[in-house]
Amino acid sequence: MRILSVANLTKYIKDRLENDYLLTNLWVKGEISNLKRHSSGHVYFTLKDDRSSVRAVMFRSKAYRLPFEPRNGMAVTIRGYISVYAPIGSYQLYVEEMEPDGIGSLYLAFEQLKKKLQQEGLFHPDNKKQLPKYPSCIAIVTSPTGAAVKDMIKVITGRWPLARLVLVPVLVQGEFAPDDICRGIKQVNQWGQADVMIVGRGGGSLEELWAFNSEIVARTVAESKTPIISAVGHETDVTIIDYAADVRAATPSNAAEMVVPDQQEMRRHLQILLNRCSRAVTQQVKQHRVTLMRLQQSKALKTPQRAIIDARVQHVDMLQREMVKNIRMILTEKRSSMRELASSLNSLSPLATLARGYSLCSDQNGELIKRASDVTVGGYVQVKLHHGELLCTVNDKNEKDTRKG
Repeated sequence: MRILSVANLTKYIKDRLENDYLLTNLWVKGEISNLKRHSSGHVYFTLKDDRSSVRAVMFRSKAYRLPFEPRNGMAVTIRGYISVYAPIGSYQLYVEEMEPDGIGSLYLAFEQLKKKLQQEGLFHPDNKKQLPKYPSCIAIVTSPTGAAVKDMIKVITGRWPLARLVLVPVLVQGEFAPDDICRGIKQVNQWGQADVMIVGRGGGSLEELWAFNSEIVARTVAESKTPIISAVGHETDVTIIDYAADVRAATPSNAAEMVVPDQQEMRRHLQILLNRCSRAVTQQVKQHRVTLMRLQQSKALKTPQRAIIDARVQHVDMLQREMVKNIRMILTEKRSSMRELASSLNSLSPLATLARGYSLCSDQNGELIKRASDVTVGGYVQVKLHHGELLCTVNDKNEKDTRKG
């Protein structure tokens, strides 16, 4: 008869369990109870049903990847393996994956974070900032290669060409996207020259849009001093950033329409005001003419006085004609002057040079950069292109004179 030590017995059981094919990769469904989070990041809990229970542990390397927050009473499905914790001779379930039972993990994570931030008051209407009515500078924080940025630039330049556009390129999906989006938002705030900011991307799957459901992105958006319009995906796509932003746009193109007025609509409105002014002046003249006619026909007035009134009536008629003539002349002159000015500005504009593929670089103060020594590594430079601008970070520089001859 062989007598085993406790350690040997435990090791034997551990080896048998770890070499059982069924127990090395199994799925188990149950309810979480006695959940504890260790300072190391490991998660300990009991998985139970109505007849039994088993201890379980999820190590930090797995737990931090969970998109939702495990809680007591939550029904889950777990993938893992069975082994023995030798110090106490107890078998337990080592968790590799965890999914909420009956609900997607991403949806649950979305609802949990939304509820958490809502309870903190992060989405309260009192925290929302007003958008400027006539922005002179608009920052767009998005991918520089997507269709969304092209649509936004096209819509904004078509509706309100007076606005400057500054593109802040960031990652919009993947593991590093949340940090990069936060960097872009903070960079615009530090720059301090943008009146409003659009943060978003085009459509995609739930996983591709998930960066905009990140807690750090939501908090960065809420803390922004520059008003933010969120523009993520399509109209049916709703992300956490939509609640944290000052205004939510259904699509990137919709954000472009919201951020600037329409110049054509402005012209129509000005024409309406001009017509109203013209009608008001004409009405006043008519009223005064009627008054003078009544005075002219009054029996209390003598013939010489009627002559004076007739002269006044004729003078009023002449003034009306002259006034209408002058108004039309002034409008014609102003339109001609504006066309000449626009033509002169267009011929002198550096944009004509930019259209040929050149660009202008300036520092944070707007001063043109003529040599590499004008900038410092780590600083920001603005690159003016034919369509839009780039706000770039200087990673390296070469001060050698590269000119030939």
